[in-house]
Amino acid sequence: MASLPCKLVGQVAFKAGGDVFNAIFTNNAPHMTKITPSKFQSCVLHQGSFDTNGSILEWKYTLDGKEGSCKQVIENLDKEKRQLTYKFIDGDLLELYKTFSASFHVETKNGVDYVTWTLDYELLKPDNPHPVSVLNFVIGFTTDIEAHIFGA
Repeated sequence: MASLPCKLVGQVAFKAGGDVFNAIFTNNAPHMTKITPSKFQSCVLHQGSFDTNGSILEWKYTLDGKEGSCKQVIENLDKEKRQLTYKFIDGDLLELYKTFSASFHVETKNGVDYVTWTLDYELLKPDNPHPVSVLNFVIGFTTDIEAHIFGA
């Protein structure tokens, strides 16, 4: 039986400015280890650069109290549109999901910048959990970035 593609989406207002959020991921992803050390322990560039499609990064992270790792390829980086997609090519999440990608885009509505995260995935087994904890994780570090910028 073929699995169906699934999607989870979460959006959060980002008072520090969407350009700031976008710049962290497109110019200085390793800085996430300093902003949210309880979530990200390392970010290593294996191929390319942090702001180039096709580049490969490896992250060490803590999700739900468990250490994990993943390798991702930058699939769709568009600085002007303030969007980025990471396709997971190795790591813990691929033990549960046939395919997995995480993307964000920043949009401005009525003078407020919003960061929208989208998780696209296929379950390996029908009884595997949907990655709600991963969505909470990305929303959580988005708000952590904002707190870091404001010095909270």
